[in-house]
Amino acid sequence: MPPSYRSDPRDKIIIVSKFLEDRYGKVKFKTEDPFDVLIRTIISQRNKDEMTDKTFKRMSSELRSIDDYLSVDSRRLANLIKPSGFYNQKAKMIKKAVKIIKDRYGGELPRTREELMALPGVGGKTADIVLSYGFGENVIACDTHVIWISNAIGLVDSKDPEKVRERLMEITPERYKRMLNIEMVEFGKEICRTSRPKCSVCGLKYICNYYNKVYKKRYER
Repeated sequence: MPPSYRSDPRDKIIIVSKFLEDRYGKVKFKTEDPFDVLIRTIISQRNKDEMTDKTFKRMSSELRSIDDYLSVDSRRLANLIKPSGFYNQKAKMIKKAVKIIKDRYGGELPRTREELMALPGVGGKTADIVLSYGFGENVIACDTHVIWISNAIGLVDSKDPEKVRERLMEITPERYKRMLNIEMVEFGKEICRTSRPKCSVCGLKYICNYYNKVYKKRYER
């Protein structure tokens, strides 16, 4: 029998967090260089993780510091980014961002979400990834997987990334915040997919709004 629970999202998020932790293990975060995290996240936009890794490895073999990014020719930077797609736009965003970081912050990334989001190419998700993986802060980066899973289970009722983030930050215990994104991404790839989720084998279906209100009626008649 599944454990008892109330429909309150504050109860659900604890069940979800513990379930994901048991499934994927406690995430051991290795805090990375914030500038590297920023560059990786910009080139990851509209791109697959595997190609992002290859592209960043290729770039970092040639560009090792913010000064390297400032001095590199724009065409050369675009060529290095090319495998990740949308390379001209990404190169322009990176060049503008690094100039602001150098001129306004002395070459050090700002540590507030608002300042990060003021940089070219940096939205809420990118800022939160930098804060989490670069500065070790307990924040929740809301990507497609996080938004879909949170709505499907019934943790939130909004598709707006900022509203989802605000609600998750409010209801999620501090110890689970930093790991929630990476675990939901893995769960979204494996089980709770945005297209035809595998509800029949999901260990969270007993608390899931989507399973009880949509999937059961559609597929388990």
